Amino acid sequence: MSAVWTAARAAVKRRRLQTFILGVVVMVSSAMAIATLGLLAAVSGPFDKAYDAAKGAHLVTEFDSGKVTPAQLTRAADAPGVTAVAGPYPETVLRSPSLTGEHPIGLAGSFTVVGRDRPDTPVDTLLLSAGRWPTGPGELVLDLPSGLGSVLNESERHLRTPDGLDFKIVGYAASASQSAGGWVTPDQARALHADSLQMLYRFHRAGSEAELKTGLAAATEGVRTDALTGTSSYLALKANLAKGPNTYVPFLTVFGVLGLIVSVLIVGNVVSGAVVAGFRHIGILKALGFTPNQVTAVYLVMVTAPAVVGGVLGSVLGGLVGKKLVHQAFWGIFGSELVQDKATVPVWVYPVVLLGMPVLVALSALLPAMRARRLPAAVAISAGGAQRTGRGLAVQRRFGSSRLPRPVSLGLGWPFARPGRTALTLSTVVLGVMTVTMAIGLSASVVKFGQSQSQTDKIQVRVQVNNPTFDAVPAAHTDDQLSSLLRAMPGTRHVLADAPLETRTTGSSAVVRVGVQRGDSDALHPDLVRGHWMRGPGEVVVSSEYWHRHQVSLGQQIVLDDSDGRPTPETVVGESSGGWDVTSLDWDRFIKLNPNQRAMNFYVQLAPGTDAAAYASAVTKADRGVGASVNGGIETMEKVVISVVSTLTLMLIVVSALGVLNTVVLSTRERRKDLGMLKSIGMTPRQVIAMVVTSMTVLGTVGGLLGVPLGVLAHRIIIPLTGHGTGVDLPASLLHVWHWPTLVPLALAGALIAALGAYLPARGAAKVPVAEVLRTE
Repeated sequence: MSAVWTAARAAVKRRRLQTFILGVVVMVSSAMAIATLGLLAAVSGPFDKAYDAAKGAHLVTEFDSGKVTPAQLTRAADAPGVTAVAGPYPETVLRSPSLTGEHPIGLAGSFTVVGRDRPDTPVDTLLLSAGRWPTGPGELVLDLPSGLGSVLNESERHLRTPDGLDFKIVGYAASASQSAGGWVTPDQARALHADSLQMLYRFHRAGSEAELKTGLAAATEGVRTDALTGTSSYLALKANLAKGPNTYVPFLTVFGVLGLIVSVLIVGNVVSGAVVAGFRHIGILKALGFTPNQVTAVYLVMVTAPAVVGGVLGSVLGGLVGKKLVHQAFWGIFGSELVQDKATVPVWVYPVVLLGMPVLVALSALLPAMRARRLPAAVAISAGGAQRTGRGLAVQRRFGSSRLPRPVSLGLGWPFARPGRTALTLSTVVLGVMTVTMAIGLSASVVKFGQSQSQTDKIQVRVQVNNPTFDAVPAAHTDDQLSSLLRAMPGTRHVLADAPLETRTTGSSAVVRVGVQRGDSDALHPDLVRGHWMRGPGEVVVSSEYWHRHQVSLGQQIVLDDSDGRPTPETVVGESSGGWDVTSLDWDRFIKLNPNQRAMNFYVQLAPGTDAAAYASAVTKADRGVGASVNGGIETMEKVVISVVSTLTLMLIVVSALGVLNTVVLSTRERRKDLGMLKSIGMTPRQVIAMVVTSMTVLGTVGGLLGVPLGVLAHRIIIPLTGHGTGVDLPASLLHVWHWPTLVPLALAGALIAALGAYLPARGAAKVPVAEVLRTE
């Protein structure tokens, strides 16, 4: 074994360039593999651990207290398959909460209040981040993310409703199950005329909606079916948190697979070239007594050693990038505090990659290494002593009879000398061009998605009305006056008033964010995935997240609590990819959920040529109680996605260029005598460079023509997968980002990649003195 190691180490030192290329390729592939596996693990692992630690409810249910008694619910819950239960708790709804002070909590609207006697219940254990649990009337614990309550002043710790109820906030807690917006004592809840009962369940089997339905059926056996008014599943919470990592997983997976394929191609090319260039060396090893298995081992160790080093460096790099991506993936998602500090790249990912990459490299090198194993010593020595011009000579003669310049005609014949090597190199270039094409398409779709969400193509100025509970100058104009003011300003085309509120679907404690609009809504609405925009009150458009979470369909009715607490049926007529959960034109029915009873934002579309910044400045001067700003560009998440895609693309382009460089190095070394002869009869260094670069540019051009359609196809597959993974249905317009002025330069990208990879070794070949090459002739 020591002889094998000595020979392999000497081979590594002789082929420093190939060793470096292998190390870089494996490093890049390992880094992408670590980041991808880390994000895949972050989708479910941290959530399940954190949720189980908090004893989160698999189902949060609501029952009509007029149709079932607490004793009936308690008896029914004692059923096989139910591992834990909490409740029944009296539940009521408070309208339009607002804090006295500077910091209202969330959006105005309604929220669920539950009467619980303690936080540490068998299901949905609450974590008190500040204060204590309520013990008497008028005391309330508010649902807030951990740490936020500590920043509020003592004067702000009161909650007052339009109904005249005034609660002292004695604590802040976080519910992993998102079971309520606040908690009071059971007696206080009953005094607030609670007409519902909340039950919290954990089941032995809860991995799917079907299993949850089975468990609920067992836990409510004997209870009137119409007593159950609503349920909330923990799977919806899990899916909501998973949409962050799932934004990155599809394209990271594709980039990772492409990186692995390119690695395999380059490894095979390197070992195959080493075998061809080392025929004489193989014969000498066998003549010295090396067995066929030892010769094979020499070549496997030769590529595995740099693969191990590259794998270690790639794992470190991938760990750093993966941790940052995992943390970034949950940014801005409701409930992310549950997992954000716990999600990281799991430990098991590192040994998998550290062991898997060298094994993959060894398997890639096995086939060409077996060729060295089969060669008899005498044949290998004699083959190594002769220059093999290959089958490109006949092709070169045909091109030579043309009017092409001699360096060009000679270069065109080079790829035909080694068809196998040419095929591997061509595949590397194809994958490089495919990567560039796919990345440009992804970036264009991400930009277009950001524009559709912020509607920068339709809305140029946003006017925000100051909340009077803030320590700010109140708006001097009413909604109607402000709308008239905006419409009268030069350059205004359309004006839309928007009031975001919070309510709930009747029978559920889950918050529903409603965007109530009036004005030119029909002209300024976002692009829809399906259906049509609202034509009047009684119709709503829902977001993709709400569409999938509640499994609604076009024409279906949903029931929302209006500002008077009455169930209001609304017909779903469309689906948008983003926005509020529900968008409605029922201004009069919902606006009273806002204690200010007015719009929060006005959106303005300007006539072409209008200066948006000057317009916004003029609005602010007209009313100091509003803040007007130009509608900005893409959001942080879109910027991160584009940054990640660009970085991965650059890495794969470098890897592809290294593959071309390796091919040129091997070819020029094999043909050093040919190059020496050509230079001896008058070929200049510039002509040598032109000949070598031409040989690779041909492959690059063919690779571009093949890689562009593959990149477009990959883009059309990844975009829907990304939307599906994040629970968002994307409009078809995100796929329509390709135009001929973009595709034609992309088709030439292969030639550019090949030329970049070929230039340096071509210069090296051009500088070699003729006497040094032909000294043995």
